[in-house]
Amino acid sequence: MAKQLDYHLMRAIFTRFQAAEPEPKGELHHTNAYTLLVAVALSAQATDIGVNKATMPLFATVDTPQKMLDLGLDGLTDAIKSIGLFRTKAKNVFRMAQILVDDYAGIVPSSRAALQSLPGVGRKTANVVLNMWFHMPAQAVDTHIFRIGNRTGICPGRDVDAVERAIEDHIPSEFQHHAHHWLILHGRYVCIARKPKCGICLIRDLCPYEDKTI
Repeated sequence: MAKQLDYHLMRAIFTRFQAAEPEPKGELHHTNAYTLLVAVALSAQATDIGVNKATMPLFATVDTPQKMLDLGLDGLTDAIKSIGLFRTKAKNVFRMAQILVDDYAGIVPSSRAALQSLPGVGRKTANVVLNMWFHMPAQAVDTHIFRIGNRTGICPGRDVDAVERAIEDHIPSEFQHHAHHWLILHGRYVCIARKPKCGICLIRDLCPYEDKTI
């Protein structure tokens, strides 16, 4: 685990991320808060590309909890059968739709506790929705962020909760909103797991990682 970077290095790193991509976007297809919630729930142990392939035709007609109930569990299961763990995910999404209709008038709540009470929604999923839709500085830590946080010292921690706290505690406040997107995209396309692409990394000279590639 790398040592936590100091404030000045953190500011320099995120200034570069911001300059390169002022408004980073998530890669999951969605049309509103509900479809975002469903897409993120379906993305567990699956790729965004694979989820989008299934959800783009689904969300063209099913974009509210009531429409999901009208589709039925069998219809939903068939629509997402290309996604890993699709049977379990279909049951969770269908139960989620019922709860949203019964308890929230079909509206996605903006509370982390309320979101996490829904079937198939953990803290990471809740944080993505809070960040992307409700514009809260919530930090969704995935495998990419966990890896580069510890590799670079941007947000080191022994588990995802510790990494989340490191982001909140050490990244300057003006970068908090987009922090997790910059880190996810950097980890997905540049600071990859087996052989990071250090040669094209925009923070190469600021990163203390010792085993840089050429």
